[in-house]
Amino acid sequence: MAPIFIFDLGKVLVDFDYSMAARRIAARSTTSPQNLHGFLGSSPVLAEYERGRLTRREFYDAVRQAIGFQGDLEEFGGYFADIFTEMPGTIALHAELRQRGFQTYIFSNTNDLAIEHVRRNFPFFKNFEGYILSYEVGSLKPQPEIYAAMEALTGRKGADLVYIDDRPENIETGARLGWRAVMHETAEKTRQALTRWGLI
Repeated sequence: MAPIFIFDLGKVLVDFDYSMAARRIAARSTTSPQNLHGFLGSSPVLAEYERGRLTRREFYDAVRQAIGFQGDLEEFGGYFADIFTEMPGTIALHAELRQRGFQTYIFSNTNDLAIEHVRRNFPFFKNFEGYILSYEVGSLKPQPEIYAAMEALTGRKGADLVYIDDRPENIETGARLGWRAVMHETAEKTRQALTRWGLI
């Protein structure tokens, strides 16, 4: 049976830079861009949002109160989500795997604002069999529950799953489950790993 390929999204298929959002949001807030950069990327509020424990409105309200943002939810959402750029090498690798007939899935810690933006602006995103998104399943990588959700979705386990992610802690959980885990650094190195396994 052919293996299934699982791709992380951020820093694998799309790059992201919270400083882009920080500059634009700061212009409408009482907080500096430097402080906002760290807040947007690593605040407990963001983690709760990406676990699905906060709605979009609740996330916006919490951030607005914390930073003194002056705009409405639509304006904030536009700034917050517009942080992504395509990573052509990995997107090309994914397209090659699809052409070879392999099934592929997205596996991401993310939120509905980000996914709405990526779905609207990056055509490659529609070319997957399925998606496990943290805010939809109520769990963040590297927690085991989100990996179980992927196994349930695909109906496969262990070495049948080839997993590409840029975070060591996420890769470690996949490897403990017997997945064939690739620590993504560049598209070229990931391709080399897949070639060593005889997959491409």
